[in-house]
Amino acid sequence: MPFISVPARHTVGLLLLLGVVFIWVASSFLVSNLFGKLEYNRPFFITYLNTSTFSLYLVGAYASRAWKNRNRVKPGQRKRSRSDDDTARLLDGSATGEASPLVAAIAPDDVSPRLGRTRLGPAQPKLSVRETVVLGMGFCSLWFAANVTQNASLAYTTVANSSILCSTSGLFTLLIGAAAGVEHFNAMRLAAVLVSVLGVYSIVKFGSDEANLTHMPLSWLGDGLALLSAALYGCYTTLLKRRIGDESRLDTPLFFGAVGLANIVLLWPGFIILHFTGIETFQLPHSGSMWLMIVLNALVGTFLSDYLWLLAMLMTSPLVVTLGLSLTIPLSMAGDI
Repeated sequence: MPFISVPARHTVGLLLLLGVVFIWVASSFLVSNLFGKLEYNRPFFITYLNTSTFSLYLVGAYASRAWKNRNRVKPGQRKRSRSDDDTARLLDGSATGEASPLVAAIAPDDVSPRLGRTRLGPAQPKLSVRETVVLGMGFCSLWFAANVTQNASLAYTTVANSSILCSTSGLFTLLIGAAAGVEHFNAMRLAAVLVSVLGVYSIVKFGSDEANLTHMPLSWLGDGLALLSAALYGCYTTLLKRRIGDESRLDTPLFFGAVGLANIVLLWPGFIILHFTGIETFQLPHSGSMWLMIVLNALVGTFLSDYLWLLAMLMTSPLVVTLGLSLTIPLSMAGDI
């Protein structure tokens, strides 16, 4: 997006993030209802199905490439006229290697008149198909681990507790991002992260009342899983930002498609291991309403929302998105009342 200013990109990213917040809170309550009232405690199955829906993006990626190949100029078609070449030179300034007057006039302040270069430095090349697929396949296990631990936490603790603990990923994101050179460590960001950490203290201090312990005797396990999910979230957001940088470098549908395909091919043995160890016995949903809830959660709570989340993260920064997701805390607490 060479002609979109940095403030505009951040604004779009924040709006996308706001939509993700509402979707994720609704998804958390839906999963909590499945595990609780409907007694379908199958976090691995639900996470596997959710992540597998990413493979549907490969259909869109294939259709997009087929359309582009179809519209390419074929041999024997009308050649470009001299006026066409003059127009192209006017637009890109390729004849002189300098910025054209037209581009210089319409380029925003944060983009230099020369296309492909911003004031932040030269534009990086777009990831190739092979690089995108390898990145998606390598990223699959980390992504799955963060989501399955978050889903599993909902079986043992409340949605509010899970959301508050998952929001501490800001601390992990800041520390890992600073070490990786993705985030700049300063007092303002540290203060914002400490606000999230205060939520953890609130849970430890006020969240373990007798009523809670009676209804959820393993709440400590759910809290621990939510905290582990926060750490894994901080890892994969930082690694993605470091590897990709700007969202224009990534073929997002192809990336998510690779994640979904790797999930289907590589992680199915988990069903066998969990079944025979007794951790999670394999059982399909036993009613149409349960299937409807699970499929709706997969398509909206994962397929759509994670796509919007990735765009928001690349348009802003891992820390901004992580702290922005703290908005799930008041929404989750209101829903638990």
